[in-house]
Amino acid sequence: MPALPTRRHRPLPDIFDWIDESWIPTWLTGRVGTGPHAIRIEEFEQSGEHLVRAELPGMDPEQDIEVSVSEGVLTIRAEHSEKIEDKQRSEFRYGSFARSLALPKGTSEADIRAAYKDGILTVAFPLPKETEAVEHKVPIGRGED
Repeated sequence: MPALPTRRHRPLPDIFDWIDESWIPTWLTGRVGTGPHAIRIEEFEQSGEHLVRAELPGMDPEQDIEVSVSEGVLTIRAEHSEKIEDKQRSEFRYGSFARSLALPKGTSEADIRAAYKDGILTVAFPLPKETEAVEHKVPIGRGED
C-alpha cells in the first residue's frame, strides 16, 4: 500500500477561488485583502524569482501606491480618488484598497523591488534559498541545579 501524504490537501478548491470575491466580506472568506476594496493579484515563480502582480489601473505609482514589508508580510496599499465634474454613471471603484501576503520563509526583505507599468504593479524578489532541515540531539540533564 502506498504511503499517505504528510500534508493535508483539500479534495476540492475553495469555493471562493471560483468566484469574484469583490462582493464577499472579508470576515466570510477569512482572507486578508478580499472584499469590495480588494486588489486583484497573481503570484508565480519565474527565472529564480517570486513575482506578485497587482492590477491597479489608473493609479499614479508615486502618489497613489505604497508597498511595504514588515515581519514577513508584504502589503500593497492604493487609493483611487474620484473627481466629480458632472453627475454621471460610474462603475469604477474608488477609495482605499489593500492586500497583504505572507512572504515565503527566508525571503530577504532588502531584495524586494517594485515597478509599475500599464496599470500593473509588479513586486519581485529572489526565491529564498532552501535550507535542509538538520536534526540536533538535545542533551538531557539529570535535573541537578
